Amino acid sequence: MRIDIITVVPDILKSPFEASILKRAIEKGHVEIHLHNLRDYVTDNYKQIDDYQFGGGAGMVMMIEPIDKCITKLKSERDYDEVIYMTPDGATLNQKMANRISMMENIIILCGHYKGVDQRVRDHFITKEISVGDYVLSGGELGAAILCDAVIRLIPGVLGNETSALTDSFQDNLLAPPVYTRPAEYKGWKVPEILTTGNFPKIEEWRENEAFKRTQKLRPDLLDED
Repeated sequence: MRIDIITVVPDILKSPFEASILKRAIEKGHVEIHLHNLRDYVTDNYKQIDDYQFGGGAGMVMMIEPIDKCITKLKSERDYDEVIYMTPDGATLNQKMANRISMMENIIILCGHYKGVDQRVRDHFITKEISVGDYVLSGGELGAAILCDAVIRLIPGVLGNETSALTDSFQDNLLAPPVYTRPAEYKGWKVPEILTTGNFPKIEEWRENEAFKRTQKLRPDLLDED
């Protein structure tokens, strides 16, 4: 998988890909991450990528021309499955969305800033708009990092145990069941006995029941989804 991220501040995005699972995924060749500084696509001496809104109003708007130049150059080199714009008013990222994107070959992620991008960018270049929650960040970079993390860990071969991602919360609209490790008893607090029996069919049944109960208690809305 190849992910091209268009950003005004590429330095924000470097560290998430220099450690842990994401770093190993890149080193093993499961994913390529390419950062593109939008200021490289402007010709004026001030490297201006934003301007005032038509009609007045507070806040600057990212200009269409440098974004057009960057996306057009990338698309001339390969085909892309999605051109994603990170924006607070996009569709909220969830596990199903991450699952779908993880099966793609090439995607572009555009990080918004200021009051956002010229609407014509959204009308003519963007194929999917994604939000990481109902709040506003200073820019789309942190949201892009969250999206990448959620997607990359699902690519086969990235996790040490490939079934691990399949048992995460929100797969099948359920929260994950509680998990325990050694010691079996600590300060009088005991691990549920069923988990120490070695009866794996019964353990799986227990986990399914616990997942349903946790979901019903903490996120009943998930049980109403199709």
